[in-house]
Amino acid sequence: MPAEEHSTKHIIQSLGVNLVIAVIKTGAAVLTRSGSMLAEAIHSFADCGNQLLLLVGVRAARKPADASHPLGYGRSLYFWSFVVALMIFAGGGVFSVYEGLHKIRAPEPVERVGLGLVILGVSLLLEGSAALSNMRDLKKGAPGKPFLRILHDTKDSDLVVVFGENAAAVLGLLFAMIALVMAWWTGDGRWDGGGSVVIGLVLIGVAAFLAIEVVSLLVGESADPAIALDARAIALRQPKVDSVLDLITVQQGPHEVLVAIKLSFSRDLDVDGLCDAINAYEAELRAAHPDVVWLFVEPDTPHDGSPS
Repeated sequence: MPAEEHSTKHIIQSLGVNLVIAVIKTGAAVLTRSGSMLAEAIHSFADCGNQLLLLVGVRAARKPADASHPLGYGRSLYFWSFVVALMIFAGGGVFSVYEGLHKIRAPEPVERVGLGLVILGVSLLLEGSAALSNMRDLKKGAPGKPFLRILHDTKDSDLVVVFGENAAAVLGLLFAMIALVMAWWTGDGRWDGGGSVVIGLVLIGVAAFLAIEVVSLLVGESADPAIALDARAIALRQPKVDSVLDLITVQQGPHEVLVAIKLSFSRDLDVDGLCDAINAYEAELRAAHPDVVWLFVEPDTPHDGSPS
């Protein structure tokens, strides 16, 4: 399965799960009169909207290059991922904090706590399984690497955002359950409002993390270091290449990489020989890394007498 289709499948799965959970949580919030339950319902509806925005981003990123965008539209997904991070911050986090503070100032007794806990428990199982599925998918591309490092290094912003949403949902559900139990046990509705505030702070923290990671990709981040290492190594294996003078890589989208390299070739090459040497290099690098969609090779000579 192509990587693009795989990530889209996860978005659609999360959309379906969150839509069902959002409807159930809304009914439970009405029945229990729980502010933390309402915050969780709002969170789930916000996640549904976010996943629709990610699907828009995936579709936009697949547009082929044209005259106005000669390097394609791959970074469109990073833009929409950043919009989703803002939506999590404003639509989920800030509103949940506001709702929680309102409940603390004007506490109300919670009702039907047993029903609320059952619904939260079912939601926790669904969200937890989705988050674990996202973790497995992220780990496939970097076996043995620490998971936090994977989150920082991956170029699949849609998968990171979906995982962030699901992980925040798991934490939010745990805090909502604790708040609901404490509000019932103590008879103090302020515990419920406090739970909503904590849920909002979790969402704000996740949104900030996602925004920082996605902005780096949106501005123009270098590709996986393995691509640069292989680009250099493959060049030096070519019989007609003397040295690598300069090399840059840029991530243009989740599965699109730009490589620009300046090489010093043997001086005995004529024009046809130089073209053949460049074509051989390009073919070997693209065979090793199909994500290298844009590859520019510039022949040059060392200006200081030694390779850079």
